[in-house]
Amino acid sequence: MSTMQIARYSLAGRVHHGILEGDRLRRLEGSPLEQLAEASARDALAEVTLLCPVERPRIFGAAYNYKAHTQESGKNEPTIPVLFMKPSTAATGHLQPIVYPEGGEIVHYEGELTVVIGKTARYVREQDALEYVFGYTCGNDVSDRVVQRRESSFGCLLAGKAYDTFAPMGPLITTGLDPAGLTVTTRLNGEVKQQGRTSDLVYPVPSLIAYLSRFITLLPGDVIMTGTPAGVGPIQAGDVVEVEIPGIGVLSNPVVAERLPR
Repeated sequence: MSTMQIARYSLAGRVHHGILEGDRLRRLEGSPLEQLAEASARDALAEVTLLCPVERPRIFGAAYNYKAHTQESGKNEPTIPVLFMKPSTAATGHLQPIVYPEGGEIVHYEGELTVVIGKTARYVREQDALEYVFGYTCGNDVSDRVVQRRESSFGCLLAGKAYDTFAPMGPLITTGLDPAGLTVTTRLNGEVKQQGRTSDLVYPVPSLIAYLSRFITLLPGDVIMTGTPAGVGPIQAGDVVEVEIPGIGVLSNPVVAERLPR
């Protein structure tokens, strides 16, 4: 597939998809995961609200997939992909808030290259795996470390990564990229905290797709967060986290305190 950037966005109370061209979006008929059929409308990028690039995705994550992050976590390098899932309710989009949970103590950012699956995939061979990719976006695998460590001590991992808004993605999906040579940079309040190259992934994108598809039928719109480089660290209400991948763009999210009903 040739390189293009595709947005999911809202305008005047309706949700659309469009192909970015300069400062405008060429609106599509329906979901690009079904067909790339253009409508006649053109929408100004400045007038729309960008949404999570995929609606209600199944979110798969890979832990300890950069050697340097594994070392900073005090873990052994994995001999198989270490996988977990986030619920679709964790997904959120560019400029949308990351909600810092009531009672949270240590919540970390994790900038990541995120894969968007475009075709149903089962028992995929590694050499064919990229044929099942629709495109790539930026992701942030936000994690509550206190909950995560409690879970991990019993050999499980769910709630610490599953809060609402703990999987920001965006701003757009870029098709036609080579996932093996991308730079992932995370900034906190403008200061670079993480910078890694996807060439350093322990299990690169084709390996993750092939491995997952041995056990699970991957569906169009599924996303795979491929792991985070070294340099993870805490966020607090009032912070702004940015994840940048050249060719995709900058995913930016403010952090806000949760407000529980009283």
